[in-house]
Amino acid sequence: VLPAYFLPRQSFVKMSSSITDSDPHAWLEEVLGEKPLDWVKERNEDCIKTVGDPSLTSTYQRILGIYDSKDKIPGLQRIGNLYYNFWRDENHVQGIWRRTTLESYQNDKTEWETVIDVDALPPPTTGTAKTWVWHGSDLLDEGPQSSWDRVLISLSPGGSDADTLREFDLNTKSWVEQDGYEISTPAKTRADYRNRNEVLVGTDFGGDGSCLTDSGYPRVVKSWKRGTPIEEAVTVFEGEQADISCDQYAYFDRGAVHEFQRRSLTFYTTKYFYRSPTDLANMSSLEDPTPFQEVMIPEDASIRTFGHSGLLELRTDWSAPSTDTIWKAGSLIAAPMVDIMKGDWSQAAVLFEPTGSVSLEGQSKTKDFLVLKLLRDVKTELRFWRYADGQWVDTTSSEKQALGVGEDVHASAVWPHDSNDIWFWRSGYLVPQTLELACAEDGCSTLSPLKAMPHMFDATGLEVKQHFATSKDGTKIPYFVMSRENIVADGSHPTLLDAYGGFEISMTPGYSGGVGVGWLERGGIKVIANIRGGGEYGPSWHQAALKEKRHKAYEDLEAVAFDLINTLKITCKEKLACIGGSNGGLLVGNMITRPIASSLFGAAVCQVPLLDMWRYSKLLAGASWMAEYGDPDKPEEWKFLRNHSAYHLLRYDCLGLEEPIYYPDDVSNAEEEEEERKKEVVTKSTPETWICPKVLFTTSTRDDRVHPGHARKMVASLLHEAQPRGLAPQVLYWENTEGGHGGAADNKQRAYIWALSFEFIALSIGLPPSSLSENSSAEMK
Repeated sequence: VLPAYFLPRQSFVKMSSSITDSDPHAWLEEVLGEKPLDWVKERNEDCIKTVGDPSLTSTYQRILGIYDSKDKIPGLQRIGNLYYNFWRDENHVQGIWRRTTLESYQNDKTEWETVIDVDALPPPTTGTAKTWVWHGSDLLDEGPQSSWDRVLISLSPGGSDADTLREFDLNTKSWVEQDGYEISTPAKTRADYRNRNEVLVGTDFGGDGSCLTDSGYPRVVKSWKRGTPIEEAVTVFEGEQADISCDQYAYFDRGAVHEFQRRSLTFYTTKYFYRSPTDLANMSSLEDPTPFQEVMIPEDASIRTFGHSGLLELRTDWSAPSTDTIWKAGSLIAAPMVDIMKGDWSQAAVLFEPTGSVSLEGQSKTKDFLVLKLLRDVKTELRFWRYADGQWVDTTSSEKQALGVGEDVHASAVWPHDSNDIWFWRSGYLVPQTLELACAEDGCSTLSPLKAMPHMFDATGLEVKQHFATSKDGTKIPYFVMSRENIVADGSHPTLLDAYGGFEISMTPGYSGGVGVGWLERGGIKVIANIRGGGEYGPSWHQAALKEKRHKAYEDLEAVAFDLINTLKITCKEKLACIGGSNGGLLVGNMITRPIASSLFGAAVCQVPLLDMWRYSKLLAGASWMAEYGDPDKPEEWKFLRNHSAYHLLRYDCLGLEEPIYYPDDVSNAEEEEEERKKEVVTKSTPETWICPKVLFTTSTRDDRVHPGHARKMVASLLHEAQPRGLAPQVLYWENTEGGHGGAADNKQRAYIWALSFEFIALSIGLPPSSLSENSSAEMK
């Protein structure tokens, strides 16, 4: 989900106010209100009273030890001749940005030089925020002659998506005080160097929201010259209020120079405008006489560059001008940018075309190579393309990297400005990370070990298997099962089912010491389901669960749960729990309210969720997700949104409360629609048939992406409207006062939330509780 900053939508349908007024829990949307925060405090206290203080458990101590461990592999970002890393541990709670040489990094005891110590900065003074959270850096690239000495640093108060911006000198390791760029008021900002004396910036100019889109992203891009106040920045590009966001960016690229303006119309559609700058290093955006031209490609396609070549990634089938070929959705097409701007695709090369089992997951660019990461039934393969003299040559070896089930590799360029070296990462559900140095020139066949993380949990006797469940419409849904070897198929094993199913995001294998310590070591089974809505099989897999087809994702997870219980016979309803966050939180919300799903699970953990689909587009970044879910302001789309709005499923289906009339014009059709529904197979829960699984909701006060009101209101309804009727046996809630959409601002907060979640699930579905930590036992004695 894209970053966001709070901005209510300006246009409301007539019924929005009255519907909100009729919601008895709407007052909980006031994030920092005294009454809502008192309610949050009570819920937090009740949660800890019921589950216990997770910080006293050995699970918490071990998870925190993993997060703070010196044995983690520091990922590197090369800048010039030095290698940078951002690091957190028990001594650097908010983290340090540090650097070293490659020679030192290759030693067992790397010598690091601190560049920025986030813990040493004066604390923020924004709302409930007590600490700064690192949001990254943007490097000044001046082409072949670049000195690599300046960066724009983004820091967030408390972990919110809104952040501050300040320029930093890498040579002196100090903030640029004189004529440096700085935005001290937190906002959702996009800023990129255009050259040393110009930054292209989009932010909440003036602080009144007029320069933002309905989604809360920058709508206006300005040219900000060094040594001038931001109030004097001049507009160079702007989009429309209904756009998701707008930006402009320029860069050097393997002997070419590119500049794009971009209007993100929806989450998946974009208009691009392009020019090759006249003199990027010395001429400002306003001074450059070269005009922008619209790039005539499908709006749902994305375009990048590699030197003088454009790279077009398709999301729907397309027949380009100058060719009779129809390129499939999910294909990657290369053509000279000069030709693309003329509408000439006759010299295009197809670098990837999907099949029913293989999709394009990602790409990395070295100096001369484009490295493609492919997924074949959620198993990774790498493909190598060399670009020379305007031609693309496939240099992929016929010998494949050997990968076990539930393992993954990732290749990223070390320094694409002058090197074909690759950072080669390996990991798996049961395999700790390793980092090796490789080269694209031999297809990463020669690997030089750099770092290896030790096992963070005891995986002895554990195995990973991949299975396929059959969804309601016959589609095969892959899922991975982590369990003890040779488990008895007697339905007795506590099992945790995890999924996401949205925004074309793939759930690929990766090592999690926290899952190992908190669940697998204790005897639990962990399952990862690759349901539709994700990207595991490319755009078509994602589009199969968009908008009115959202229910397909939920049917997929129900199918996997059914498979675990009735085909593999490893668990049963009382021993099966589901977990998911953000869009996965909406998934869990549906699992506890849909008639089939709620009968399959004994417990659930719903993390930073969106749940009220009538209100979601009017809260925080919600308007930007309407291409994924639908627009509740359109009666025809609200009809299907209503069917996967977990908050409405709960109150008006599960509890049978009187539902407001959202669109008066539809009243005349209400009786007719009700008759049609009676003819259908019953697909909704009723008070007579529904009981909510035991459930824990977690969120963050500082989440300015998905509004905490979603979880607050759902919990309030369960506690005050369902529980008194005996329909919600256990409902718990934990809200962290910091952390943003990630739910936590530092390692201690992250360990706390995960220890709490694992303990709740263990107590709910029959796994032995975590033992007290040694320190806690000693204190109690």
